[in-house]
Amino acid sequence: MTAVAPAAASTQLHWWRRGDIAAFFALFTNNLTNLITFTALLTMAGLPISIVVGRIAPAFGLAILITSSMYVWFARRLAAKEGRGDVVALPSGPSAPSIFTVTFLVILPVYSSTQNAELAIAIALVWGFLEGLILFVGSFFGDLLRRAVPRSVLLACLAGLGLLLLAMNPMLQAFQFPVVAFIVLVIVFMNWFGRSPFLGKVPTGLLLLIVGTASAWAFGLQSPEAVQTALTNAGFHPPQVAIGSFVEGLAHAGPYLASAVPLALANYVFDLENIEAAEAAGDHYKARPVMLVNGGATMIGALLGNPYPVTVYIGHTAYKEMGAGIGYTLANGITMFVVGLLGLSSLLLSIVPMAAIAPILIYIGVVTANQAVRETPKVEIPVIFIALFPWIANWANSLVGNVLKSVGTNAGEVGADALNAAGTYYSGIANLGNGAPLSSLLWGMIAIFAIRNKPINGIIVSVLAAIVAFFGIIHAPVPAVGGETQTMFMVAYLMVAALFLAKWIQDRVTKETVSFAAHEELTMSALR
Repeated sequence: MTAVAPAAASTQLHWWRRGDIAAFFALFTNNLTNLITFTALLTMAGLPISIVVGRIAPAFGLAILITSSMYVWFARRLAAKEGRGDVVALPSGPSAPSIFTVTFLVILPVYSSTQNAELAIAIALVWGFLEGLILFVGSFFGDLLRRAVPRSVLLACLAGLGLLLLAMNPMLQAFQFPVVAFIVLVIVFMNWFGRSPFLGKVPTGLLLLIVGTASAWAFGLQSPEAVQTALTNAGFHPPQVAIGSFVEGLAHAGPYLASAVPLALANYVFDLENIEAAEAAGDHYKARPVMLVNGGATMIGALLGNPYPVTVYIGHTAYKEMGAGIGYTLANGITMFVVGLLGLSSLLLSIVPMAAIAPILIYIGVVTANQAVRETPKVEIPVIFIALFPWIANWANSLVGNVLKSVGTNAGEVGADALNAAGTYYSGIANLGNGAPLSSLLWGMIAIFAIRNKPINGIIVSVLAAIVAFFGIIHAPVPAVGGETQTMFMVAYLMVAALFLAKWIQDRVTKETVSFAAHEELTMSALR
């Protein structure tokens, strides 16, 4: 038998590849879901549709178009530099946590107390601009932090985000509408996880939407009336300069900006994690230009009427495994802009059900988590699961809050003691879940420095955790200096720092050094 050499990979980066179709549908439906979410939240609270669909949505789409176009440019530069044709552009989208934060902590409280929608949006624009400014300034330290934070920690935090923030609710939706989602989910298993695809000549992303949509209409889960209602929101809505509204918001925004700082730090971490995930998948993007673009696009969006920040979206590794290139992210940017420009978001979701989209989001979450396992040395595998816990608590905390809200109450009215007595461990859920993006990162680093016997690094991280805990950036629902809970966590983290110090002293006295066997340093990728 004569050995056949593998075909050389193409060095030309094409504008469109076959895998871009599936990746586009996955990314676009994810972005569209976020657009629909804030549209529903704001209009159901009473804000005029003319503001939400006519001003926020077009600027939102433009911000995504800006970042998507720049990501494509970065990818083409990288491909030319390395002589590769398999470079995958970063995906762009909104910061999902920021959507809920600015909506529930800024827009709705201001509107509820003043019934002035213009003022509520004006203050939110200042909030969004500050988010972008922090990211813009912080971009100059992004590559430094990527070198300081172990890759295993960044990937582990991203795994938590992927499974709990992106995939968990879609999995629940799949079991709410099984006649639509089950068959779509199994096609995902066959075509994207397996090696023998069903109807392999049809792009899988398109196949999933066709099968899911057909099932939903066949079982009466979609209605023509919903389509007709959605058509009433369609129209031409170009982005408008909102500098006057922004200036008006400056005079009133002060009391509402406290939540912007921890969310900006969380978005900063999200960017670092997603850039590191792309690095692990073989695409070597510098953090600074990417974060400069995200911060700049967020600030431009705010000055045009959009308070919601944009960021590197999760899923680069999944899109690479789909066979995507650069076309998917450019198409997503263009389509999101057109949807905002023409007010088409409600119309699209009245045709294509969320249950058909949910399995695609599940896939992205699972692939993101799988990358963390695959790229982490065996000795560091426990770090992945430690970093998951804050995200699990964050999801549970949101679930508890939504359940209580549905019966007209909240945790404050019911009381933590009553919830704890019912076996919910609510205090622990709230403390662990609040600030999950940062606490996941900090606990991942504490764990890895304990495992690797790096006590000096452990001291630095523990003291940093004590500081951010004291200011309520983690383990508190809103930032606040001091307080009983904040002080308790500060003391606890300082005790951890003291433990690391004692370990450092012990190592100096005993002259003990730690080494790991070669197989413990191997990642799952290397073992295969």
